[in-house]
Parts: sequence; C-alpha cells; structure tokens
Amino acid sequence: MKLKSYYILALVICATISIANGQIHIGATSGYNATFVLDQGLKADPRYNSTYTYNWSPYGISFGADLGQKFGLSLESIWSNQGQIYNVINTAKEIAGARKIDLQYVNLPLLLKFMGSGSKGVRANFNFGPQLSILTSGVESLTTQAGTYEIPEGVDFAEIQEEYQNYNPVNNGNGTYTLGEDVPTTDLLTKAANDFKTKEFQLAAAFGLDIDLSKHLYLTTQVRANYSLTDMRNEDIINSLKAGDYSEIFGGRANLLVGVQVGLHYYFGTLRSFR
Repeated sequence: MKLKSYYILALVICATISIANGQIHIGATSGYNATFVLDQGLKADPRYNSTYTYNWSPYGISFGADLGQKFGLSLESIWSNQGQIYNVINTAKEIAGARKIDLQYVNLPLLLKFMGSGSKGVRANFNFGPQLSILTSGVESLTTQAGTYEIPEGVDFAEIQEEYQNYNPVNNGNGTYTLGEDVPTTDLLTKAANDFKTKEFQLAAAFGLDIDLSKHLYLTTQVRANYSLTDMRNEDIINSLKAGDYSEIFGGRANLLVGVQVGLHYYFGTLRSFR
C-alpha cells in the first residue's frame, strides 16, 4: 500500500469511528526543538565541529480520535525547521567558518496514542508511529576563512585542490593544507538542484500530559522526537561521495529532532473529567 493511500485510509477509519462515538478532536500545535544532522563523515573530519542547533517550529494542526478510554489515533501536519550548524575548525583549533544545513519539512506523523484511563483532569499520554516528511526547502552552505587545515584521513589533496582551486590551496606536506584566500558562502547542496530527497520516512514518538481546561478544550504538553530512517541526500550525491569525488569523508546522514510541543485542542463531545 502506498503511503498516501495509507494515510487516507487511516483518516477515514479514524473519522468513521469518531463520528459514531462523538470522540473527534482537532487542534493547533507549536514547539521548540533541538535539531541534529547526524553525519559520521563530518564527525570524523577534523575540519568540522558540531554545534547545538535550536529551531522554532511555528505551527501545526492535528486531527484525531479517541478509540476508547485508553487508545487513540491522530494525524498531524507540522511545518518543521530542521538542520544543524557545523563550525569550521583550523589547525589552531579556532572557528574559521561554518557549514550550515538548513532544511524545512512538512511532517505528517500518524500516531497511535496510549492514554491514562482515569477520569481526572490531567492524564498521561504516549504516542508512537510513522511519519512522512516532505521537504519544502533545503540548502547546505559552506563559508571558510583563509588559513591552515588538516587533510582528513582518506581524502586526496588533489580533490581539495580541485574544489578550492580559486583560493590558492597549498599542500604543506605534513598532513595539512593552506587556503590563501577566504572562501565566500557557497551552496554545496540545494533542493533546487535535486540534491536532497523530497520525501523521507521517519519514526515519531512523544510523551506528555493532556490537561482538561473546560468541557470541550484541553491542552497537551509533550516531549517529542523524530528520527529519519534514510539518508536525506539523493543517490547521485551519495554515490559521488563514496567514489571520492568530493574533498570530504563519506558518512551516512540522519535527521534527529528532540523538543517540546504544546497544543490546544477542541473535543467534539464532553471531556471525561467533566462528565
């Protein structure tokens, strides 16, 4: 079954059961996240050092249904800012530039929700399920200052020389090279050039609290995470990296997001603590 058909079927089932039981809920969410691009190649490269990167996810909407006291199903649409900044490091261990990976997705998680079965106004919840992430924009850029840098193990200086030929690279013969001029911000990969996959399959999970505010309104507070199961770059880029066509170490990549999310939801029916 195609993912699109899967989501449509799930939504139809959710709506059918909910209409019969009056347990539909819709809502709006927002969150603040720490985002990571886990790249083994950049991690092993002495020229780069990862930083903590935080992104605000402006908004999202959700539609769901409680399928009883303990279980529910929800489908969300969330605009998400993701990526990471890697500082460029010279041989003096100084910051000499930045490699920025800036990605925006529409995330569509389909989550099975496990809820506390009590009738109190505050209940715990745990959510888990698949997520389809659709890339809306993506740029990976690099800025490097003139200076001396280590040649990563397994990288041929000829590739560095070709890549930085306009900036006077010199092999120092001791495992380092020198750039004679600053390298201005250069786009390495872009969505416009089809360097990134337009869709990713991920896993999403969240846990937190449902807090009843009134007969029909409740607030959710959650710690949420999602993790990609596939590399975000397309096969041509991956194959070129493996073949050594770039002046860097190849390593698989994965998107990871960990953050907090708050949502306000309207419940079609009466919330259990008000029954």
